[in-house]
Amino acid sequence: MSILTVNRRHFLGAGLGLASMPVWGALPGFAAEGAQLRMVWWGSEDRARRTKEAVKAFEGANAGVTVATESMGWDDYWPRLATQVAGGNAPDFIQMDYRFMFEYARRGTILPLDPYMGSELKIADFGEGNLKSCSVDGKLYGANVGVNAFGTIVDTAAWQDAGLAAPSLGTTWDQYAEACIAYGKVAKGKKKYASADGSGSEQLFEGWLISRGKSLYKNDGTLGYEAADAAEWFKYWAELREAGGCVSADIEALYKNTIETSPLTLGYSASDFAFSNQFVGFQKVNKPTLALTGQPVVGNGKPGHYLKPSQMFSISSKSKAPEVTARLINFLVRDPAGALILGVERGVPASPEIRDALVPQLDAANSEVVKFISALTPYVGTLPPAPPQGAGEMNAVLIRISQEVAFEASTPEAGGESLVAEAKSVLKKG
Repeated sequence: MSILTVNRRHFLGAGLGLASMPVWGALPGFAAEGAQLRMVWWGSEDRARRTKEAVKAFEGANAGVTVATESMGWDDYWPRLATQVAGGNAPDFIQMDYRFMFEYARRGTILPLDPYMGSELKIADFGEGNLKSCSVDGKLYGANVGVNAFGTIVDTAAWQDAGLAAPSLGTTWDQYAEACIAYGKVAKGKKKYASADGSGSEQLFEGWLISRGKSLYKNDGTLGYEAADAAEWFKYWAELREAGGCVSADIEALYKNTIETSPLTLGYSASDFAFSNQFVGFQKVNKPTLALTGQPVVGNGKPGHYLKPSQMFSISSKSKAPEVTARLINFLVRDPAGALILGVERGVPASPEIRDALVPQLDAANSEVVKFISALTPYVGTLPPAPPQGAGEMNAVLIRISQEVAFEASTPEAGGESLVAEAKSVLKKG
């Protein structure tokens, strides 16, 4: 369930841990002549395979350019990147996330890409919305890698075996709970739970809030919900857990922010929550045929879904070869020779030309992602306010408190009070 976790202290105080933190390749920054770049990203093994293949094609088309690549899981990525930044040895090419883009841009860690537009970067056809979603204070700081939305991944065969209809677009939160509880009463074997425990998923919590007219954050950077909202959220999952509708606390604790450790992949649940671009990775490691649908909604409520850039490709402000790095970015998102290799694993391409070229060659899993994004349109609202500085720490707080409630070390009400109190403290530090 794609839970975002990174502690802001890694970003602000990473220099204190340089001796103990691993570094990427110990390679220096490189000059533009015969440029050697360093490139890093987070993601699955399938993403690594695709990216390395595309990078090899770029090297073949650009004599004298070599690219040292490294990938890792989400949890390791941000602390390592913060350490690199603090040590003045950041990679040239940085895979960036929407929630962290604002902080990295405003601290001068990544470069504005506007000077490369029309020359190294030919991404004007992405459209105003996709360019704006990668901009901070009117400047472009990342190339949108793909359009993405949060949803539910289901093992349709498991639901069929239980004699129940799987969750689908438009399923309400009440209907989801009823279906999950019904599943738990009839399911047999290891996959005895209908759902993963979503209480620690910031994305799912955000959609739940938005559909109720609330938000994680307001435009002024303050908290967009109250303790009562968080308590209701924790109560929903506590009741579902008690009724056998979602996995137990000890099973959910096995999840380590990777597809491979999802309760769905481990065989404990018939559904889980993730971003649409992760669906291909899920299908790779799950034998049953999976389906991708929306997250639960509130009946007659506001749309809880929104489309966002799955990731952006950004350039370090310390790069000694920013033009070459910009060419690499363009190759991966706008040149068919690179973009078609990446496919939709990082999201549905923002370029209409690339998207049209890609559709005919898609396999079933990739086609499912494109169909999902198209079908989701009636359920999509506007992009929520940008996360304020320090917000990157909050999902770690949500995970911890959700686990305290799940293991009954705290109550939903106390958990709601704790979440809001800690959130306000984190945001106050800025």
